[in-house]
Amino acid sequence: MPPDLSLPNSPDTPPEAPAAPSSRPPRPLSARRRGRGGAAADRSPWRALRHRSMRWWSVANLVSNAGTWMQLTVQNLLVLQITGSAAVTGLSLAVQAAPGLLLGVVGGAVVDSWPRKVTATVSQAVLGLVALTTAALITLDLLSVPALLVLAGVTGVIATVDGPACALLGNDLVPREDVPSAISVGSVVHSVGRLGGTALAAVATAAFGTQAAYAANALSFLFVAAVIPFLKPVAQQPAAQPAVPLSVVKEPAVEEPSARRGSAGRRRAVGGTREGLLFFLGRRRLVALAVIAAVSAVLGRNYSLTLAALVTGPLEGGTSGYGTVATVLAVGGMLGALLAGRLRRPSVRLVAALASAGALLQAFAGASPTLALLIVCVAPMAIVEAISDTATTTVLQTDPPADMRGRVLGVWRSLSTAWNLAGPPLLGLFIQVAGARTALVAGGLGIAAVIGAGALVQARRRPAVERLAPVPLQVDGAPARRPDEAPELAPAGPAVTV
Repeated sequence: MPPDLSLPNSPDTPPEAPAAPSSRPPRPLSARRRGRGGAAADRSPWRALRHRSMRWWSVANLVSNAGTWMQLTVQNLLVLQITGSAAVTGLSLAVQAAPGLLLGVVGGAVVDSWPRKVTATVSQAVLGLVALTTAALITLDLLSVPALLVLAGVTGVIATVDGPACALLGNDLVPREDVPSAISVGSVVHSVGRLGGTALAAVATAAFGTQAAYAANALSFLFVAAVIPFLKPVAQQPAAQPAVPLSVVKEPAVEEPSARRGSAGRRRAVGGTREGLLFFLGRRRLVALAVIAAVSAVLGRNYSLTLAALVTGPLEGGTSGYGTVATVLAVGGMLGALLAGRLRRPSVRLVAALASAGALLQAFAGASPTLALLIVCVAPMAIVEAISDTATTTVLQTDPPADMRGRVLGVWRSLSTAWNLAGPPLLGLFIQVAGARTALVAGGLGIAAVIGAGALVQARRRPAVERLAPVPLQVDGAPARRPDEAPELAPAGPAVTV
């Protein structure tokens, strides 16, 4: 359990008599009033919903996700109806995904350069306009293949800005320690919106045609754009620290809210892109996260492929058996998202441990001799990996400085698009050559081996760094931070160590 970081640090408090080194600072008055009930509330996965703006944002996201899944449900069918070609259908998906791969960092630089609420409002409105245009073209029977590809490309470009802008805006609505809860709530909202949107798509399409799904999605985007101006970001104050002079900590004392950014803080997109790449590659914690996610995406996680091949192949479970496994995966994912909401300041070490545990469970699942035993392995695997995903997202969105988070998410979007495109075909080839069992077992062991090797390298590197580092000075009885150490209570984000 992470230490309590809510200790008082008021400069108006009169000095007390020197205490023994082992003495503990007094608990905050609010903490004494809360007692055990308050501590439980601070660990609640729903604690982000205590903030009014976060409640409105969750409602808006629910509506938006339902609309998005209404459109996604009928999108491929629409392309097939217009062209009759599976190749063109795949091309439209590639055109929409390509901007995320090529322009993700540029989109993140735009998010860092402009006020977040304005950026998110404009991007949502433009996406709504694209969906409404598509609905109108379908209604008038004017939608052609070139027009479809242009609209898909525009959607992909806008999404490179909208994704990080909306993600970071949601984090601005809660205190830093409640960000895991906000991400957890978002995961639940996404799952509920997906179920609701898929069901609504069938009803709306049967009653009004394919254009109804696009029109509903357009209205959902416009609803979000209408809600954003009324949201009130929480002022992100630095976590209270022990009695260490401010001169020791070289970080800015208060994180500047995105809403206060002016023209002086805006950067050119090209320069911001280069800066974002250099920052990401120079921050070992972020590189470690990228390695873990990439290996997991290529050697595992594509369970709609690996588990489908295992259940319908060696286990002879058929379609109904795979349906049961898929249901367990979905339920386990939602339960894991709720449990992840209890996190406060996850670290890369936690992500690595969870990813390793999920990989070993994947190996056990691949070796399962029966469908029942497979389900027993799949349930905890889904829970562990959902917690790992939430911890990863939390570190990505809170570890970098406030003015760099958009570019970090942009770099991540480009990288994740690359490994998500490369993973399925490589894994499918592996299954075809070696079989589903071997793919699951070897993939799980491979993920655990890569993470273990990284941990071993880090463990060996740390003593060498400590030997080379200068001896820290004592300032007012508290040790100063060495230059090679990450700040334990950095104002711009939680303490995260590899």
